[in-house]
Amino acid sequence: MPQLHELVIALAAPWVVLSPRSGQLTGTGSEGVYARDRRILSRLSVTINGEPPVPIHADERSAAVHEYVAVVEGLGDSNRHDPTVMLYRTREVGSDGLTERIRLVNRSRATVECRLDVALGTDLAGTAAVRSGAAADLPELSPAYDGPARLHWDNSGTRVTVHLDPGVTATPRLEPGEEFTVTLQVSADFPKPTTGFSIDPPADRQPYTFAVDCNDKRVDRWVSRSLADVQALQLAAGDDRYLGAGPPWYLTLFGRDSLISSGMLIPVDPELAAGTLRALAAWQGTKVDPDSAEQPGKIPHELRAEVADHGGGLVLPAAYYGTHDATQLWIMTLHKAWRWGMPADQVRDLLPNLRNALTWLKEYSDPDGDGFLEYIDESGHGLANQGWKDSVDAVQWPDGTIASAPIALCEVQGYAYAAAVRGAELLEAHGESGDEWRVWAAALQERFRSAFWVDGYPAIALDGEKNPVAGRASNMGHLLGTGLLDADEELTVAEVLAGADLDSGFGLRTLTTAMTRFNPLGYHTGSVWPHDTAMAVQGLYATGHGARASSYVEGLIRAAEAFDYRLPELYGGRGLADESTPTPYPLSCFPQAWAAASAVAVVVAALGIEPDVPGGTLVLNPADSMPWESLRVSGLRLGSDRLSLHWQSGELTVLEAPEGLQH
Repeated sequence: MPQLHELVIALAAPWVVLSPRSGQLTGTGSEGVYARDRRILSRLSVTINGEPPVPIHADERSAAVHEYVAVVEGLGDSNRHDPTVMLYRTREVGSDGLTERIRLVNRSRATVECRLDVALGTDLAGTAAVRSGAAADLPELSPAYDGPARLHWDNSGTRVTVHLDPGVTATPRLEPGEEFTVTLQVSADFPKPTTGFSIDPPADRQPYTFAVDCNDKRVDRWVSRSLADVQALQLAAGDDRYLGAGPPWYLTLFGRDSLISSGMLIPVDPELAAGTLRALAAWQGTKVDPDSAEQPGKIPHELRAEVADHGGGLVLPAAYYGTHDATQLWIMTLHKAWRWGMPADQVRDLLPNLRNALTWLKEYSDPDGDGFLEYIDESGHGLANQGWKDSVDAVQWPDGTIASAPIALCEVQGYAYAAAVRGAELLEAHGESGDEWRVWAAALQERFRSAFWVDGYPAIALDGEKNPVAGRASNMGHLLGTGLLDADEELTVAEVLAGADLDSGFGLRTLTTAMTRFNPLGYHTGSVWPHDTAMAVQGLYATGHGARASSYVEGLIRAAEAFDYRLPELYGGRGLADESTPTPYPLSCFPQAWAAASAVAVVVAALGIEPDVPGGTLVLNPADSMPWESLRVSGLRLGSDRLSLHWQSGELTVLEAPEGLQH
């Protein structure tokens, strides 16, 4: 299985480079240049007189620009300890390819003569094949040469072209103080996608004006790097921007991931959420198709240019709908975007999609008619679990037994309740009745209260026999703020989340340490996911449990510092009692959209910002317990207007706010 945690990642979606800190791509593991779900190059290495230079530094100047510094041994002054011949590789990823400048610099007292070779190769493997390990058996393709400085590879409609100036081999002669440069440019042409969905870069990547000034400077650094990563992760469907979930495996449009990420970022980039809503609405289900899990009104799980064979029998169609929560999240994101000032005409344009999504809740989400939303993979080659924890062992009993399908996840019911109530509010604001959905939500709330509580907490799920699956899990944190729980139940959940079995000190564990099969490096069985923690933090702050929320924020800040302020998709859940920094999860994507968005989400949640732009009000209810002494935020967006705030020792000052909002 390819490892990611020690690689350096340069990104400007849809192009990404994964390399060791040497900068050398050797054709092993997951190293490579990727674009549009394809490994464009698997080898890109430099040798001097047949030997690789000795790496000493990797300078990540930005998400897209890196420089790799190496010493060339055997050249230059031999009687000195100081290196005198250096190799610098400046790698810049753009929306349409890669440019790399390879500079050999002679700082010795003597003339240097050598042979510089650039070795290139590719298997043009799909990202799914790389992730599953199947790509290890693929041979390198043979290149075709278009002269001494240009070559290309062709396979299944994809053409990769590399242009080198002056060429793949050079024999420079450098006097003292001179340097020699090879410039390499990589581009690719791709076949027309089978679905009509194409993974395209955005027309522009504007830097964010949102800024944080906190007495804990780790927060500033975390937010700054996260926003730089968000910028690099942006893709587009036509004019509609969205976030690719994470390189290299998930750099495309996802229902759940892209909605949660863009929803967290509405306060700093409302157009991103609007674009995500429209891009997904364009693919909203229209028919019943068990093979792809499509149903009328359903929002897709993921969209790719071609079928993705992940190995082990998991084969997902290019347009795959195997998610039981993206439809509710789409409604919730539309409601939040509307409250934060999404233009009225853009909201109206999506009302037909809203009605279709609500209809899916009633007519398709509950196949056995028991009043709960449940799923089962009918295709035989799709995801066995269709919530955010989608690994095969994500829902298990305390003894490790895998819960039987169909599965009704607790947070899916919470999302459904919120979607029905907020969908009703949207309909009523546009002159339609929402009574039907308020009644539906109230009935779901009562059924949930009767069926899901076990041993004093909400079960992770009901199994196929309608038994509540025991074992404390992070899923219950997602219920906070949905409205499904009453105040006493919210307090109970907050107290459970406060337990040392779930709080690792670096964030919320996905599963309690009390489980037989607890695994701190289990994908969903003991690891920590930043977005999971952030969603619980949002709910804790929203329901008045500021001290517990702030404790989890402190844990995320510790983890961010350990990962140089770029939180990965997930990391180990051993915890602060057993390790000073969290163990990396070897296969974790980074940067990752909802991990990056979490930095903004927790700051906004702590300040208790709840706008209702259509209603002309702005509620500011900062938490009674904060993880810092002073916090200034500027450049928040309320529609086309700005909001800036300063919180100091319990006092909140409004520095800038729209004139038309009462606060």
